[in-house]
Amino acid sequence: MAEKITGQVKIKRAIIKNILAFKEEIIKSFNQEITKTIEIILGGSIILDASDIHIEPEEEGIKIRVRIDGILHEVVILDQRIYQILLSRIKLLSGLKLNIIDKAQDGRFSILVSPAESGTNNKTEEIETRVSVLPSQYGESIVIRILNPKSLIEIEDLGIREDMLEIFKKEIKKPNGMIIVTGPTGSGKTTTLYAILKRLENPEIKIITIEDPIEYHLEGITQTQVAPEKGYDFANGLRAIVRQDPDVILVGEIRDLDTAKTAIQAALTGHLVLTTLHTNDAAHTVARLQALGEIPINIAPAINIAIAQRLVRKICKKCVKFLSPTNEELETLEKELSLLPKEIKIPSLDKDLKIPKPTGCQFCNFTGYKGRIGIYEFFLVDDEIENFILKSPSISDLKKIAEKKGMVSMRCDGLIKTLLGTTTIEEVNRVTSE
Repeated sequence: MAEKITGQVKIKRAIIKNILAFKEEIIKSFNQEITKTIEIILGGSIILDASDIHIEPEEEGIKIRVRIDGILHEVVILDQRIYQILLSRIKLLSGLKLNIIDKAQDGRFSILVSPAESGTNNKTEEIETRVSVLPSQYGESIVIRILNPKSLIEIEDLGIREDMLEIFKKEIKKPNGMIIVTGPTGSGKTTTLYAILKRLENPEIKIITIEDPIEYHLEGITQTQVAPEKGYDFANGLRAIVRQDPDVILVGEIRDLDTAKTAIQAALTGHLVLTTLHTNDAAHTVARLQALGEIPINIAPAINIAIAQRLVRKICKKCVKFLSPTNEELETLEKELSLLPKEIKIPSLDKDLKIPKPTGCQFCNFTGYKGRIGIYEFFLVDDEIENFILKSPSISDLKKIAEKKGMVSMRCDGLIKTLLGTTTIEEVNRVTSE
């Protein structure tokens, strides 16, 4: 049972195998005590590999939803009478003010998960959370983000195609320049950057990060968090970091010209800079930096590689069916994969082709999918593209020259993963545009 400790909650590892069991456990605990309900909500979400918990007050009750593999699942609607107790308890745990109800608040707390009684791992896990409370029509909406350390994976597990993996590994070993990862919120950018940091970390080099916020704690790496109210934003923090003699710098996000200029100067003066940028695809990276106010003569020599990415759900291996594609699906595959570079080997697009289709079972919560994997687009800046950037080309011209030199779009990368049995055409359509 959860202990009444502000900032930390201890839970036992419950045995919850699917959404239906999760719902039953919450309803059962609802009639006992609030600490038990919180234990079930947190423990069940962790076991089901949920990334976020949404507690949403509505006119008739409180809706609880969890995000699993990027998709929200409604778990249960509870009686309104528990809402204030649940809200107060979460605010206490998160260090938030109980008497503020008309402003958004952000907090955090830790979860200590005791090992399963029948499990072989006797170590207690510590999992960080981030809590956001927002005023809404029927009360304050609560979102708890679960930062499970097991989300930190190796470069080989990101889903990068074999033909690009060796190039990627070579790029991250360069002593200077910028590696920029782009994509919307929730596209796995942090996971990619942390995988790079894990690979680079060793006693011979100094790595410093500036993040908003620090999501996972990494051994051997100096991590700092922005505090704009104290004057420590990305630009100021980055200038201070450069004076600390680092070899590798991670900048959580480039949001303004000041940060862009400082990051680019760091990349041009002997540092490897890892960062993120909000753009739709890899080729837009140059245009986005220009839109912030930076000039091509600085951008071109600074960028080593720009990566655009999205996350697609992986097909459930326990219930997958392999079927012949429809005529429309086959036409899509033939049309969009016809110009792939010759070194990328894919199955023959003929009458014998079978592609995965989701069905659903208890293991995957009857969704047909289990886990997620990245689909990627790599924009490599070599001498030719560097000279081309200096001419301030249009985005379409930049994409054309990159594709001519072997760049494969995220969508095509997703379709290749479909042919290899990793995901489905439906998933690729969901996260990319045709």
